[in-house]
Amino acid sequence: MTTPLQSVVAAVQNSRKYQAIDPALVAAVAGAELSKGRSLKEAVKATKNQLHQSAAVYQSGRMAYDRWLDQLRSTWPDASVRRPLLRQLMAAHSSTNERLAILDDFYPRIFALLPPIHTVLDIACGLNPLALPWMSLAPDSTYLAVDVFADQVLFLNDFFQLAQVAGRAESRNVLTDCPTAPVDLALILKTIPCLEQMEKDAGRRLLEQVQARHLVISFPSRSLGGREKGMANTYSARFAELTAGWDAKVTRLDFSNELVFVVERG
Repeated sequence: MTTPLQSVVAAVQNSRKYQAIDPALVAAVAGAELSKGRSLKEAVKATKNQLHQSAAVYQSGRMAYDRWLDQLRSTWPDASVRRPLLRQLMAAHSSTNERLAILDDFYPRIFALLPPIHTVLDIACGLNPLALPWMSLAPDSTYLAVDVFADQVLFLNDFFQLAQVAGRAESRNVLTDCPTAPVDLALILKTIPCLEQMEKDAGRRLLEQVQARHLVISFPSRSLGGREKGMANTYSARFAELTAGWDAKVTRLDFSNELVFVVERG
């Protein structure tokens, strides 16, 4: 017999927009909505809305992963077109699209504050791994990228293979299944606000689980529509709450639309 939770999950994942999202995340959100006493119809609508606000809103329409991979394969040997194509592809995800205008400055400023990095964990990565050519990683580095979209994960694994990067991507709900293996660097870029839309204290729990000597934690300083709305001050205060009591060195970097904290744990 189908349970109410199974019915809601099936209805949500029957939608093309949400079918690639990690089933564990869909079930977690759906369970929370059902626990509020919602009907099945109401729970389906509320679950879709939550998944849209925290994940799907950042994807600009249909993600043409197969076509993108073909483009990458046909042009990768030509270094002169490699970065322009990667920029073009990153524009399909709102989070990386917002960073394109500052990309040439973004990672150089960050990595200037870091020692040689051999292992990276990129949480809720989106298309950020496509920015690897802009990162100053050690030649023997390994890269683990996690996100909730299974089709995106497949694309990124093909990209890592093409780029000859010792990397892998995994579909995970980091609210319940965060990687805990020690790494040199954890990238948590504009992730905490998304997680905290689903669970109020998700950011704190995430930071407690991540085992990284260095962290790059960022927040948007403008909305998707480009408005400031005091976001930098709000998120600066939230970062201070999340890291209160830490034995850590923190360097703040202000970019035009992103607030970044480079953290070295003691």
